[in-house]
Amino acid sequence: MQGTVATYDASTRSGVLLLDDGTELAFPARAFDASGLRLLRLGQRVRVERDETGEVTRVTLPTMA
Repeated sequence: MQGTVATYDASTRSGVLLLDDGTELAFPARAFDASGLRLLRLGQRVRVERDETGEVTRVTLPTMA
């Protein structure tokens, strides 16, 4: 699944994504930390991984494996 960064707070390492269907999806710091990224920019495209409960587990760049 992919989306666009709508908000990102570098101090808490969490934010909100806007999915392609228009749904907002919050992601916690642990999902950002799992990505290995150093920062996100507003409007940046990202790939989202979720667990079976729907919680975001990882936010990465679409080009990352």
